Amino acid sequence: MAKRVFVSGGTGYIGRALVQRLVAAGHDVQVLARRGSEGKVAPGAEVVLGDALHMETFAQHVAASDTYVHLTGVSHPAPWKERAFRAVDLASLRASAAAAAAAKFGRFEHFIYVSVAQPAPVMKAYQRVRQECENILAEQQLIATIFRPWYVLGPGHGWPATLIPVYKILESIGSTRDAAQRLGLVKHAEMVGALLWAVENPAAETRIIEVPMIRDLARLWAKF
Repeated sequence: MAKRVFVSGGTGYIGRALVQRLVAAGHDVQVLARRGSEGKVAPGAEVVLGDALHMETFAQHVAASDTYVHLTGVSHPAPWKERAFRAVDLASLRASAAAAAAAKFGRFEHFIYVSVAQPAPVMKAYQRVRQECENILAEQQLIATIFRPWYVLGPGHGWPATLIPVYKILESIGSTRDAAQRLGLVKHAEMVGALLWAVENPAAETRIIEVPMIRDLARLWAKF
């Protein structure tokens, strides 16, 4: 069944590819974009001009959707970017969650959020902000699918691929297997495929999807 999907962050690294897949699958997609960024929206999707940090600029469109995908965030996260995480990641999630909460008594039914794997030995500031974002979704009582990848490999994001042999060794050792799997690397196509699955299979209650399941869902949904 076709979904009416609103996407924040739909012109970014993961978002643009997801929008392309959603349109190809026959879904009705709206993409939030700042003025001047309209050209980055994938063909076939409707452009909603607005500011991801200010819900009043886009909330009326969320009210007409049944699924919200939140992908807005600082590109290339790094340990020294905590101020940016709070100014962009946290602020935009607050705005998105507020817009979705205001719409949930209508047709709106499902919020999808890409968080980050936890706990982890590095990127503490990033993890703190993403956990705060997850807490906001719970406070707003939104039914959500929360993905927790660690690092998504793809164009311009490939350097951790050199660690794949190390991951394989750690996954073969009992004492390190769980952590290695939870903090494993996810391919760009796997992340996009898992997000498409979440759109087409709304949650009945909030669910957390970590790296092993992201990979499994991508493989499963690629068959359809």
